[in-house]
Amino acid sequence: LAASCFFYGCWDWRFLSLLWISTIVDYTCALLLDRRTRPTAHTEAEPDSQGYHYGARARKAILGVSLAANLGILGFFKYFDFFAQGFADLLTGIGLPLEPRLLHLILPVGISFYTFQTLSYAIDVYRGQLRAVRSLTDFAVFVTFFPQLVAGPILRARDFLPQVCRPRRFELDHIYHGGYLILWGLFKKVVIADNLAILVDRVFEGQSGGYYGGAVLVACYAFAVQIYCDFSGYSDIAQGCARMMGFDFPANFNLPYFSTNPVEFWRRWHISLSTWLRDYLYIPLGGNRKGTRRTCINLMLTMGLGGLWHGAGWTFLLWGVYQGVLLVGYKLVQPAIKRLLERPLPLSRLLVQALAVAGFFQLVCLGWLIFRCQSLTQLGLMLEAVASPWPWWILCGANSITGTGLPILLCYAAPLVLMELAQRWKSDLGVLLRVPAPARGLVYACLFYGLILFGAPDGKPFIYFQF
Repeated sequence: LAASCFFYGCWDWRFLSLLWISTIVDYTCALLLDRRTRPTAHTEAEPDSQGYHYGARARKAILGVSLAANLGILGFFKYFDFFAQGFADLLTGIGLPLEPRLLHLILPVGISFYTFQTLSYAIDVYRGQLRAVRSLTDFAVFVTFFPQLVAGPILRARDFLPQVCRPRRFELDHIYHGGYLILWGLFKKVVIADNLAILVDRVFEGQSGGYYGGAVLVACYAFAVQIYCDFSGYSDIAQGCARMMGFDFPANFNLPYFSTNPVEFWRRWHISLSTWLRDYLYIPLGGNRKGTRRTCINLMLTMGLGGLWHGAGWTFLLWGVYQGVLLVGYKLVQPAIKRLLERPLPLSRLLVQALAVAGFFQLVCLGWLIFRCQSLTQLGLMLEAVASPWPWWILCGANSITGTGLPILLCYAAPLVLMELAQRWKSDLGVLLRVPAPARGLVYACLFYGLILFGAPDGKPFIYFQF
């Protein structure tokens, strides 16, 4: 606990108070709820001897305190300027000019992650699916555990708190496994993501002299690889650090770019966030239980808010809406796709699968173009550049950003795909622990020297630190 607080305080000690406010509020609210909540069938522990409820209004009020405190802090620091500026622009548009007073607040690092993490705990206790933990220290470790504090994955109390409470013992396999995850995560971040960031920034920050269709396409594909390596790299590092200390984190990624549809993609990409949105937003809104129309509305609301979770900006909101449109569209055409696949096809199933993966990847990359643009104006210019005629052969030009960028992209993407496939095929590194120690050491050495030899000259912060 002390190490986690020190780790977070090294960035800005003033925001430790916000972290502890969320911790104490949810710890207290959960105790009040648990004291008067009869556990459901999903609860492992037996109900206490009193076994009675608060009234429904009182219980909702207690949960409301948790929601108001956590979402109030998050909204104030992350969204105040965004909504203030948006409201002022709206008034200006109808002839009532207003100059808003913006606060320009520093966004506390990791606030979106730990807010969702503590909220899920309070909601689970409210639902009777979890008993409140009595030890403030144990709960504080759950909230502040430093490997995942600033960029996830978003942990669930039901999975992590039992690990905090039970004794742990040193195991050499945990060191081997955790060390590999850390090295592989650093390799993806420092060697692949940071090197591709140089190419991506040249285009998106206008350093290439303008927007050209070929350059935008290459930068868009490069950003798809960059953000995956950047974010999954951090998740690997966090998982490796936790594994070394005897804790298990859930997987946060599972080959998302091999998805054939948006539903599958969100089961593979940022799994801890997508499952959080499903369990605490989509299903409470009604999920798919109230007809097609209501399902589509719920999907749009969930993904729109999921987009805003990433950042206070119109491009993030549009990205969330775009993801919602993909999910709604797939929901509507899914029955027709199933009927089509039940018929004999002139192509092999493997080829159809490959075409589906390649086709859906284009839609994913369009989403990343929306995500990466700094404004709607920039997005419009880039889409116009891609749609305008441009000579395809400049992709092979040695002196253009596209001609140099495409080989660089392929050079980094190819080994990444092979390594990721090999890891999943071998049951998530289990084979690594069974190979002889010299071979295992060779793998570690290759990754370590790869970091030194091929690491980007200028390191960049993790992309998801800003969320």
